[in-house]
Amino acid sequence: MSNTARKHTALPKAEILIEALPWLTRHHGKTVVIKFGGNAMIDDDLKAAFAQDVVFLRHAGLKPVVVHGGGPQISAALDRHGIVSEFKAGLRVTTEDAMDVVRMVLAGQVQRELVGLLNQHGPFAVGMTGEDAHTITATKHQPVIGGETVDIGRVGEITALDTGAIEALLEDGRIPVISSIARSQDDGHVYNVNADTAAAALAAALGAETLMVLTDVEGLYEDWPHSDEVISRLTASQLEKLLPDLSSGMVPKMEGCLHAVRNGVTTARVIDGRVQHSILLEIFTDEGIGTMVVPDGQGE
Repeated sequence: MSNTARKHTALPKAEILIEALPWLTRHHGKTVVIKFGGNAMIDDDLKAAFAQDVVFLRHAGLKPVVVHGGGPQISAALDRHGIVSEFKAGLRVTTEDAMDVVRMVLAGQVQRELVGLLNQHGPFAVGMTGEDAHTITATKHQPVIGGETVDIGRVGEITALDTGAIEALLEDGRIPVISSIARSQDDGHVYNVNADTAAAALAAALGAETLMVLTDVEGLYEDWPHSDEVISRLTASQLEKLLPDLSSGMVPKMEGCLHAVRNGVTTARVIDGRVQHSILLEIFTDEGIGTMVVPDGQGE
């Protein structure tokens, strides 16, 4: 192969890098909170691609923070321990026994695996839970279902955040990996907190530029189930109008996006975690991928 042909085949790579340039400039030094979940947590190839993307962001001068849940892994572990998973109004009833398993799975299994994947690329990731350094404080969540207050056990609602430990890690060039568990100042118990909600609250508290939520869908659909057209951009008010009609799984994700952009986060995005390198595609290309929520006043 002649040199000219070799140069020619490499040209598209240069074009891709140049397309990323304005985005690299815009995002440099900014904090991005990424909620890791869904299929990306279970599929080995997607997990590896996720770790590469996050380390790429770090090398590109961004400050990534990863927040994760672990629904499928928790269900599997509870089964193994012979603890029945009960749901009330879409929320997992978490008994004291179940909470021990939840904590073990999130902090001891899912988080450890993620830290290991990230650290194949260098000494970056540090795992912590919301309990560490009072990062997340919660109180018992008591949902009202059909006019009645229902006890769903150790499920928490966030009451306070202290981002000091996360900020110190970011300052040191590390990538914090946070399990969504919190302790209550009222009763001293440990609570399981919805990871979408925790990621959104942390994004706002950290003054992040971007919140990214990985899902198992392409984004927010225009008129589901009648259409599979994805809404690529919408404002907080437009999203608020859509919330009552969303499927239960999307509600905490989209409520999180709404909370984030109403509290100082520049953009919140729901992206398809089933697509390899979806994080890079979303942050560094002109088209993007998924649905972006912007504050009111930023137009269509």
